[in-house]
Order: sequence, then C-alpha cells, then structure tokens
Amino acid sequence: MKKEQLRELTRDELLQRRSEAEQESFNLRLQKGTKELDNPLKLRVLRRDISRINTILREDELKIRPLAKKDEAVVTANKKQE
Repeated sequence: MKKEQLRELTRDELLQRRSEAEQESFNLRLQKGTKELDNPLKLRVLRRDISRINTILREDELKIRPLAKKDEAVVTANKKQE
C-alpha cells in the first residue's frame, strides 16, 4: 500500500491494517517453512508495509506529521469516490 493512502487513514485503521499484515506475514512464514510458499516476494512486500505503517504511527506520536482524524478520513474517502 502506498504511503499517501496510509496517511489518509485514522490511527485505529492503521493499527488494524498492521495487525492484519502481521498475521498474514506469520502465515506466509509458516508456509515458507513447509516449502508451500508460492510467492516469496509477498513476504518482503508485507514486511515493508508493516514498516511503513509503523513509521507513520511514530511520526504521529512525535507530532512530526499528524494523522487524519476520523471525520477527515471520511471526507477524504468520499472525495476519492467521486
């Protein structure tokens, strides 16, 4: 996922995405261990997505670049659909 798209999400949505990516990464590592992994590039992409999300969350924590609030995220999503 692109960092611009991630920046439009709220903190709760980012935490949810990170949790889903970590779970998927765990499942892919299990598949890798049993030699059933079809696309090893997927692991690298997931690892980078998790890092991107962590960076954005940390920037918000340090007040470097604040995240979108819940109302702002809804407005932004509606504009993109039009």
